[in-house]
Amino acid sequence: MEIWRIVATGLLAVAGVLLALIVMAKVRERTGRSGDVAISGAVTFTALGILGVLMLTVLPAVLTWVIVAVVAAAVSVMVLAS
Repeated sequence: MEIWRIVATGLLAVAGVLLALIVMAKVRERTGRSGDVAISGAVTFTALGILGVLMLTVLPAVLTWVIVAVVAAAVSVMVLAS
């Protein structure tokens, strides 16, 4: 397995965990229900898991790095906005 795939997936994992926590906090702030928070966390972590597996196995380099950049930008914007 190429080293760039491992690095990109690691970066996605770090940014993705932060993204999931921010999404869960926003859902709790808006709804106040822990069930909705759990569902949003499960959906976010599932999507990150699927993306991580795809990045490690089949996605081309350009698309992999674009996904990492988009997730990192989304986390940056969410952290700065709140």
